[in-house]
Amino acid sequence: QVQLVESGGGLVQPGGSLRLSCAASRNIAHVYYMGWFRQAQWKEREAVALITTGEGPNYKDSVKGRFTVSRDDANNILYLQMDNLQLEDTAVYYCNYRDRLGFDYWGGGTVVTVSG
Repeated sequence: QVQLVESGGGLVQPGGSLRLSCAASRNIAHVYYMGWFRQAQWKEREAVALITTGEGPNYKDSVKGRFTVSRDDANNILYLQMDNLQLEDTAVYYCNYRDRLGFDYWGGGTVVTVSG
């Protein structure tokens, strides 16, 4: 089992920034991938940014150039730096951990609200 705890969500105006963190209870250095997903009201959950071990990050097209995903393997933390936030970024953001057996683990989510 892996416990994931997200933090850093909040209310921000358009153009503002937030940094999300995800603390994992297990070592993440050899995970298959970790990433951030989000789910807006009335919409399906979607991938926002993923880091596959040994490869570069991948981003949803609409967040490229605005969001940056990074990992601190020494402390088992995943980050998502979100800049120039837009109204359409409003959602619950979830941390995801996929191990090398293909099992997925999810955090409880953190709410990001972009409102002017």
